[in-house]
Amino acid sequence: MSLVEAEFEREINPVDMIEHVASHNQWEFERSSDDEICLTVTGVWTDYNVSLSWMEDFEALHLACAFDLKVPKSRILETTKLLSLINEQMLIGHFDVWMKEGTVMFRQTLMLNGGAVPTGEQLECLMVSALEACERYYQAFQFVVWAGYDAEKAIEGALFETHGSA
Repeated sequence: MSLVEAEFEREINPVDMIEHVASHNQWEFERSSDDEICLTVTGVWTDYNVSLSWMEDFEALHLACAFDLKVPKSRILETTKLLSLINEQMLIGHFDVWMKEGTVMFRQTLMLNGGAVPTGEQLECLMVSALEACERYYQAFQFVVWAGYDAEKAIEGALFETHGSA
């Protein structure tokens, strides 16, 4: 299998487009460089710190979404089990834990090979799907880290949905 290498002059930086999407959604953001933008988005459970980086060599837009949750060493193993249970349910993206910092984050990448230009809708979907995943599973991480639940019980509690109102 051979790889075809072609040079494409990219007319639009995907990070510029993310800035436009962030402005449209009134999300706080800061450009740290031409190829990186950091956003703060308020969710139901916590604030999310989202970093999007354009990786020119791979023609990939990488999203990393972290939330304020430090996993103590005593809960790393159970958190890792929870990650596995959650990730097998994910269609796109995945959660992982950075062991050194004990930080949980959601990550996914949008490949834009061959000079592909993402639409605003694609970029908004990238952001929204990441935030929805974080919101959906945030409580499960809290249950494991702070309430001492095992991974199976934590995910059951987080995925429990109520219908109707009292």
